[in-house]
Amino acid sequence: MGALPDRTPNACFSTVPDKGIMDFEKQFGAHHYERIHMVVRRARGCWLFDEKGNRYLDCLAAYSAANTGHHHPAIAGAVIQALQGEFASVLSNVVYTDPLGLFLARAAGFAPQLAERFGNNGNKVLPKNGGVESVETAIKTMRYYGYRQKGILDGNQEIIVFHNSFHGRTISVISFSTTEKYRRGFGPLTPGFVSVAFGDLVAVEKAINANTCGILVEPMQGEGGIKIPPNGFLKGLRRLADENDLLLVCDEIQVGMGRTGKKFCFEHEEIVPDGVILGKALSGGLVPLSVFITNARIMDLVFSKGSDGSTFGGYPLACVAGSAALEVFEKERLAMRSATKGAQLKQKILEIAARSPHVKEVRGQGLFIGIEVNNGNAMEFCRKLLNHKIIVNDSHGHTIRISPPLIINDHEIDFLVKGLESVLVDEKGQDANL
Repeated sequence: MGALPDRTPNACFSTVPDKGIMDFEKQFGAHHYERIHMVVRRARGCWLFDEKGNRYLDCLAAYSAANTGHHHPAIAGAVIQALQGEFASVLSNVVYTDPLGLFLARAAGFAPQLAERFGNNGNKVLPKNGGVESVETAIKTMRYYGYRQKGILDGNQEIIVFHNSFHGRTISVISFSTTEKYRRGFGPLTPGFVSVAFGDLVAVEKAINANTCGILVEPMQGEGGIKIPPNGFLKGLRRLADENDLLLVCDEIQVGMGRTGKKFCFEHEEIVPDGVILGKALSGGLVPLSVFITNARIMDLVFSKGSDGSTFGGYPLACVAGSAALEVFEKERLAMRSATKGAQLKQKILEIAARSPHVKEVRGQGLFIGIEVNNGNAMEFCRKLLNHKIIVNDSHGHTIRISPPLIINDHEIDFLVKGLESVLVDEKGQDANL
């Protein structure tokens, strides 16, 4: 392989043609994702651009990481200022940094008072990088709470989880996944998890025993097929957690920060969990950043000096991006925008579904919408939508996932609807043009 070409001053990172980029991935990368046949050269707002300058409507938003749109000027500007101002570099955790302190204060106040039964002590935040690291932090918290507060013998703690959940792909997390391809061949797996049917309160109650210390739940399942639990399910989990002294933790990495039309998805049932996990959109999609937030009393009970740490968790550049993204979320009222635009889009999709021979069900809240197809081959329709300059992906094989940036406008919604109609109703329709 020869030397890679220099970057050019045009809109693309390099002049390597698409085939070359795809060949590089095939030769030098792990084959762990199924790709669609497109190389993205740049991104802005709701749009992705190829090497010829053609633009594609991003209706995936990197699984909710780009809720604020790609390269939001306020967030990108804050990152650029941090780099140019020389306050972006990773630093040893032996010193304090103002970006971390400011971000922690903003993130703690972003959530309501969590774990209310432990008192109005304020929230505390533990930052990490990718979302799964904060899931691991939540697992640590629930287990330690069971050991220290409930007197469960260390090693016997159990956490209730749910079938078809998705919380990441570390060994501990795949250990309780019910998706076989995530688990097969990676044993020995981590014990201490009991999985029950999503939405089944009776199954949850039966699974609780003397060693149960927590419940980990997605308020809506994303990778599980855009699944909404029955009304009252989250309230029922809250009741069971209170009655049995369990920590209830909501994983809002995909469904939080306005994605479903509320700041937090758990707000749809007007409950407050004991802990919440955020990631993806937390930094505007520019820098890996995630957090676990809980009541200050619980955080102080579980974590002491040296019991946890992360070199890049909460480093200055990530915190600058995180603070800017949280400010954009509030100023631009993205949760309300998601609710309004989501209702508008869902109604249009329902009208298409009524005329389509392919659609089994449409479900979702806000700008988190799933279109389940009858024959379970959602990826086939995703590939057809690419021909209409629309980027989507499947969820659990059977559902087309529609989750554009929350800044999507009416013109872009119409563009999306036209493409969906072409592939779900009029399969002979011509490619859409904006």
